[in-house]
Amino acid sequence: MIKIFISLTLSLLFISNLYASQSTIIESEGYACMGEDKSMKETERTAMVDAKDKAAKNAATYIKGETKVKDSQLVKDIIEAYNNATVVVDKELEKGWYTDPSLGKCYKVKIKANVIPDENAMKKVSETTIEDPSAPLTVKVWTDKKEYKEGDKIKIYMRGNKPFYAKVIYKETTGNLIQILPNPYRKDNYFNGGVIYEIPSGNDKFELEVNPPFGEESIMIYASVSQLGDLDLKKEGGVYQVKTKPKDIGIKTRSVKVKEVTEGKAQQASDYSEGEVVVKTGK
Repeated sequence: MIKIFISLTLSLLFISNLYASQSTIIESEGYACMGEDKSMKETERTAMVDAKDKAAKNAATYIKGETKVKDSQLVKDIIEAYNNATVVVDKELEKGWYTDPSLGKCYKVKIKANVIPDENAMKKVSETTIEDPSAPLTVKVWTDKKEYKEGDKIKIYMRGNKPFYAKVIYKETTGNLIQILPNPYRKDNYFNGGVIYEIPSGNDKFELEVNPPFGEESIMIYASVSQLGDLDLKKEGGVYQVKTKPKDIGIKTRSVKVKEVTEGKAQQASDYSEGEVVVKTGK
Protein backbone atom coordinates (compact mmCIF):
# COMPACT_ATOMS: atom_id res chain seq x y z
CA MET A 1 0.00 0.00 0.00
CA ILE A 2 1.29 3.45 -0.91
CA LYS A 3 1.81 5.77 2.04
CA ILE A 4 1.59 9.54 1.83
CA PHE A 5 3.44 11.03 4.77
CA ILE A 6 1.33 14.00 5.77
CA SER A 7 1.92 16.19 8.80
CA LEU A 8 -1.21 17.19 10.69
CA THR A 9 -2.36 18.44 14.03
CA LEU A 10 -6.02 18.98 13.38
CA SER A 11 -9.10 20.38 15.04
CA LEU A 12 -11.79 19.90 12.45
CA LEU A 13 -14.79 19.37 14.63
CA PHE A 14 -14.82 23.05 15.52
CA ILE A 15 -16.54 25.31 13.04
CA SER A 16 -13.82 28.00 13.41
CA ASN A 17 -11.33 25.69 11.68
CA LEU A 18 -13.65 24.88 8.80
CA TYR A 19 -14.27 27.25 5.92
CA ALA A 20 -17.00 26.39 3.44
CA SER A 21 -18.66 28.50 0.80
CA GLN A 22 -21.65 27.99 -1.45
CA SER A 23 -22.09 29.58 -4.85
CA THR A 24 -23.74 29.19 -8.23
CA ILE A 25 -21.92 28.79 -11.53
CA ILE A 26 -23.92 30.46 -14.27
CA GLU A 27 -23.56 31.66 -17.86
CA SER A 28 -24.99 35.02 -18.91
CA GLU A 29 -24.77 37.58 -21.70
CA GLY A 30 -24.39 41.34 -21.56
CA TYR A 31 -25.03 43.96 -24.24
CA ALA A 32 -24.29 47.65 -24.76
CA CYS A 33 -24.36 50.08 -27.69
CA MET A 34 -22.11 53.10 -28.23
CA GLY A 35 -24.66 55.72 -29.19
CA GLU A 36 -23.19 59.23 -29.28
CA ASP A 37 -21.86 59.43 -25.72
CA LYS A 38 -19.74 56.28 -25.19
CA SER A 39 -16.28 55.25 -26.28
CA MET A 40 -15.57 51.66 -27.33
CA LYS A 41 -13.93 50.93 -23.94
CA GLU A 42 -16.89 52.38 -22.04
CA THR A 43 -19.29 50.32 -24.14
CA GLU A 44 -17.33 47.14 -23.42
CA ARG A 45 -17.34 47.92 -19.68
CA THR A 46 -21.09 48.59 -19.76
CA ALA A 47 -21.73 45.26 -21.49
CA MET A 48 -19.68 43.45 -18.82
CA VAL A 49 -21.63 45.17 -16.04
CA ASP A 50 -24.85 44.09 -17.77
CA ALA A 51 -23.60 40.48 -17.98
CA LYS A 52 -22.63 40.45 -14.27
CA ASP A 53 -25.96 42.01 -13.21
CA LYS A 54 -27.84 39.36 -15.20
CA ALA A 55 -25.66 36.61 -13.70
CA ALA A 56 -26.59 37.72 -10.18
CA LYS A 57 -30.31 38.01 -10.97
CA ASN A 58 -30.43 34.71 -12.87
CA ALA A 59 -28.54 32.91 -10.08
CA ALA A 60 -31.11 34.16 -7.56
CA THR A 61 -33.91 32.95 -9.86
CA TYR A 62 -32.21 29.57 -10.28
CA ILE A 63 -31.72 29.12 -6.53
CA LYS A 64 -35.32 30.13 -5.83
CA GLY A 65 -36.55 27.54 -8.35
CA GLU A 66 -34.23 24.77 -7.10
CA THR A 67 -34.83 25.36 -3.39
CA LYS A 68 -37.82 23.34 -2.24
CA VAL A 69 -37.42 23.67 1.53
CA LYS A 70 -40.66 24.19 3.44
CA ASP A 71 -39.24 26.71 5.91
CA SER A 72 -40.35 30.02 4.36
CA GLN A 73 -37.93 32.07 6.49
CA LEU A 74 -35.03 29.88 5.37
CA VAL A 75 -35.98 30.37 1.72
CA LYS A 76 -36.18 34.12 2.36
CA ASP A 77 -32.70 34.08 3.96
CA ILE A 78 -31.21 32.17 1.00
CA ILE A 79 -32.72 34.53 -1.58
CA GLU A 80 -31.61 37.56 0.44
CA ALA A 81 -28.06 36.19 0.51
CA TYR A 82 -28.11 35.89 -3.29
CA ASN A 83 -29.59 39.36 -3.68
CA ASN A 84 -26.39 40.64 -2.04
CA ALA A 85 -24.08 38.36 -4.02
CA THR A 86 -20.60 39.02 -5.38
CA VAL A 87 -20.08 38.10 -9.04
CA VAL A 88 -16.66 36.79 -10.11
CA VAL A 89 -16.06 36.30 -13.83
CA ASP A 90 -14.31 32.96 -14.31
CA LYS A 91 -14.18 33.10 -18.09
CA GLU A 92 -15.26 35.22 -21.04
CA LEU A 93 -16.86 32.67 -23.36
CA GLU A 94 -17.65 35.00 -26.26
CA LYS A 95 -17.21 38.68 -27.01
CA GLY A 96 -17.35 40.95 -30.02
CA TRP A 97 -18.80 43.94 -31.84
CA TYR A 98 -21.83 43.90 -34.12
CA THR A 99 -24.07 46.42 -35.86
CA ASP A 100 -27.68 46.83 -34.80
CA PRO A 101 -29.95 48.35 -37.51
CA SER A 102 -31.55 50.70 -34.98
CA LEU A 103 -28.85 51.28 -32.37
CA GLY A 104 -25.70 51.24 -34.44
CA LYS A 105 -22.40 49.82 -33.18
CA CYS A 106 -22.94 47.46 -30.24
CA TYR A 107 -20.91 45.06 -28.11
CA LYS A 108 -21.83 41.63 -26.69
CA VAL A 109 -20.04 39.56 -24.06
CA LYS A 110 -20.94 36.09 -22.75
CA ILE A 111 -19.41 35.02 -19.43
CA LYS A 112 -19.21 32.08 -17.08
CA ALA A 113 -19.51 33.57 -13.61
CA ASN A 114 -19.25 32.40 -10.02
CA VAL A 115 -22.09 34.06 -8.09
CA ILE A 116 -21.14 34.06 -4.41
CA PRO A 117 -23.98 34.84 -1.96
CA ASP A 118 -23.39 37.03 1.09
CA GLU A 119 -21.04 34.97 3.30
CA ASN A 120 -22.43 36.01 6.68
CA ALA A 121 -26.00 35.27 5.63
CA MET A 122 -25.05 31.85 4.20
CA LYS A 123 -23.17 30.75 7.33
CA LYS A 124 -26.46 30.69 9.21
CA VAL A 125 -28.25 29.01 6.31
CA SER A 126 -25.65 26.25 5.73
CA GLU A 127 -25.87 24.99 9.31
CA THR A 128 -29.59 24.38 8.75
CA THR A 129 -29.45 22.98 5.22
CA ILE A 130 -26.71 20.32 5.61
CA GLU A 131 -29.50 17.80 6.29
CA ASP A 132 -31.88 19.07 3.60
CA PRO A 133 -31.50 17.74 0.01
CA SER A 134 -33.94 20.36 -1.31
CA ALA A 135 -31.62 23.23 -0.32
CA PRO A 136 -28.58 24.55 -2.26
CA LEU A 137 -25.57 22.22 -2.25
CA THR A 138 -23.68 22.12 1.05
CA VAL A 139 -20.66 19.82 1.50
CA LYS A 140 -18.89 19.45 4.86
CA VAL A 141 -15.54 17.84 5.69
CA TRP A 142 -14.07 16.74 9.02
CA THR A 143 -11.61 14.25 10.57
CA ASP A 144 -11.67 11.49 13.18
CA LYS A 145 -10.08 13.44 16.06
CA LYS A 146 -8.78 16.84 17.07
CA GLU A 147 -5.02 16.34 17.14
CA TYR A 148 -2.48 14.08 15.49
CA LYS A 149 1.08 13.21 16.43
CA GLU A 150 3.90 11.77 14.38
CA GLY A 151 3.00 8.26 13.22
CA ASP A 152 -0.77 8.75 13.58
CA LYS A 153 -2.98 7.88 10.62
CA ILE A 154 -5.59 10.43 9.58
CA LYS A 155 -9.11 9.73 8.42
CA ILE A 156 -11.03 12.39 6.50
CA TYR A 157 -14.81 12.36 6.16
CA MET A 158 -17.16 14.29 3.90
CA ARG A 159 -20.89 14.57 3.47
CA GLY A 160 -23.21 16.54 1.19
CA ASN A 161 -26.89 17.36 1.53
CA LYS A 162 -27.58 16.15 -2.05
CA PRO A 163 -25.73 14.11 -4.72
CA PHE A 164 -22.52 15.81 -5.82
CA TYR A 165 -19.22 15.50 -7.68
CA ALA A 166 -16.06 16.30 -5.73
CA LYS A 167 -12.29 16.70 -5.80
CA VAL A 168 -10.30 16.59 -2.55
CA ILE A 169 -6.84 18.17 -2.50
CA TYR A 170 -4.25 18.16 0.26
CA LYS A 171 -1.81 21.07 0.55
CA GLU A 172 1.42 20.30 2.38
CA THR A 173 3.47 22.74 4.44
CA THR A 174 5.89 22.97 1.52
CA GLY A 175 3.07 24.12 -0.77
CA ASN A 176 3.00 20.79 -2.60
CA LEU A 177 -0.53 19.90 -3.78
CA ILE A 178 -1.83 16.32 -3.83
CA GLN A 179 -5.21 15.24 -5.22
CA ILE A 180 -6.27 12.39 -2.97
CA LEU A 181 -9.75 12.01 -4.47
CA PRO A 182 -10.41 10.94 -7.16
CA ASN A 183 -7.18 9.01 -7.51
CA PRO A 184 -5.70 6.30 -9.81
CA TYR A 185 -7.50 3.52 -7.91
CA ARG A 186 -10.71 5.32 -6.91
CA LYS A 187 -11.68 7.15 -10.07
CA ASP A 188 -15.39 7.72 -9.38
CA ASN A 189 -15.97 11.20 -7.96
CA TYR A 190 -19.78 11.05 -7.73
CA PHE A 191 -21.26 10.80 -4.24
CA ASN A 192 -24.77 10.38 -2.87
CA GLY A 193 -26.28 12.97 -0.57
CA GLY A 194 -26.79 12.19 3.12
CA VAL A 195 -23.98 9.58 3.13
CA ILE A 196 -20.72 9.95 5.07
CA TYR A 197 -17.69 9.06 2.92
CA GLU A 198 -14.29 8.18 4.37
CA ILE A 199 -10.87 8.98 2.89
CA PRO A 200 -8.86 6.82 2.52
CA SER A 201 -11.09 3.74 2.17
CA GLY A 202 -12.28 1.18 -0.38
CA ASN A 203 -9.94 1.00 -3.38
CA ASP A 204 -7.60 3.71 -2.12
CA LYS A 205 -3.98 2.57 -2.06
CA PHE A 206 -2.51 5.15 0.28
CA GLU A 207 -2.51 6.10 3.94
CA LEU A 208 -2.31 9.54 5.48
CA GLU A 209 0.45 9.14 8.06
CA VAL A 210 1.73 12.07 10.11
CA ASN A 211 5.41 12.79 9.52
CA PRO A 212 7.74 15.83 9.41
CA PRO A 213 8.06 18.53 8.23
CA PHE A 214 5.47 20.04 10.55
CA GLY A 215 3.58 23.25 9.93
CA GLU A 216 0.29 24.69 8.71
CA GLU A 217 -1.40 22.69 5.96
CA SER A 218 -4.91 22.33 4.55
CA ILE A 219 -7.49 20.01 3.03
CA MET A 220 -9.61 21.52 0.26
CA ILE A 221 -12.80 20.16 -1.23
CA TYR A 222 -14.38 21.35 -4.47
CA ALA A 223 -17.92 20.09 -5.16
CA SER A 224 -20.77 20.64 -7.60
CA VAL A 225 -24.01 19.02 -8.72
CA SER A 226 -22.39 18.95 -12.20
CA GLN A 227 -19.14 17.29 -13.24
CA LEU A 228 -16.11 19.40 -12.31
CA GLY A 229 -13.46 20.74 -14.65
CA ASP A 230 -10.12 18.97 -15.11
CA LEU A 231 -6.80 19.81 -13.47
CA ASP A 232 -3.28 19.14 -14.74
CA LEU A 233 -2.27 15.99 -12.84
CA LYS A 234 0.66 13.58 -12.64
CA LYS A 235 0.23 10.09 -11.20
CA GLU A 236 2.35 9.50 -8.12
CA GLY A 237 1.66 6.09 -6.58
CA GLY A 238 -1.88 5.97 -5.24
CA VAL A 239 -2.55 9.69 -5.69
CA TYR A 240 -2.03 12.54 -8.15
CA GLN A 241 0.45 15.38 -7.97
CA VAL A 242 -1.37 18.60 -8.90
CA LYS A 243 0.54 20.56 -11.54
CA THR A 244 -2.09 23.27 -11.98
CA LYS A 245 -1.05 26.57 -10.40
CA PRO A 246 -2.75 27.09 -7.01
CA LYS A 247 -4.38 30.34 -8.15
CA ASP A 248 -6.00 28.52 -11.10
CA ILE A 249 -7.42 25.48 -9.26
CA GLY A 250 -10.69 27.14 -8.26
CA ILE A 251 -11.32 28.49 -11.75
CA LYS A 252 -10.50 25.19 -13.43
CA THR A 253 -12.70 23.11 -11.08
CA ARG A 254 -15.51 25.62 -11.62
CA SER A 255 -15.39 24.83 -15.35
CA VAL A 256 -18.44 22.68 -14.69
CA LYS A 257 -20.82 21.43 -17.34
CA VAL A 258 -23.75 23.61 -16.39
CA LYS A 259 -27.33 22.80 -17.29
CA GLU A 260 -30.04 24.94 -18.89
CA VAL A 261 -32.51 26.20 -16.33
CA THR A 262 -34.97 28.66 -17.83
CA GLU A 263 -37.83 28.87 -20.22
CA GLY A 264 -36.93 30.16 -23.60
CA LYS A 265 -33.53 31.61 -22.70
CA ALA A 266 -30.10 30.02 -22.71
CA GLN A 267 -29.31 30.61 -19.07
CA GLN A 268 -27.30 27.84 -17.50
CA ALA A 269 -26.45 27.22 -13.86
CA SER A 270 -25.11 24.71 -11.36
CA ASP A 271 -24.76 24.54 -7.56
CA TYR A 272 -21.13 24.74 -6.39
CA SER A 273 -19.44 24.44 -3.00
CA GLU A 274 -15.87 24.87 -1.76
CA GLY A 275 -14.50 24.01 1.65
CA GLU A 276 -11.09 24.33 3.26
CA VAL A 277 -9.77 23.03 6.55
CA VAL A 278 -6.61 24.71 7.81
CA VAL A 279 -4.51 22.32 9.87
CA LYS A 280 -1.38 22.52 12.04
CA THR A 281 1.25 19.93 12.83
CA GLY A 282 3.11 19.09 16.00
CA LYS A 283 5.05 16.28 17.66
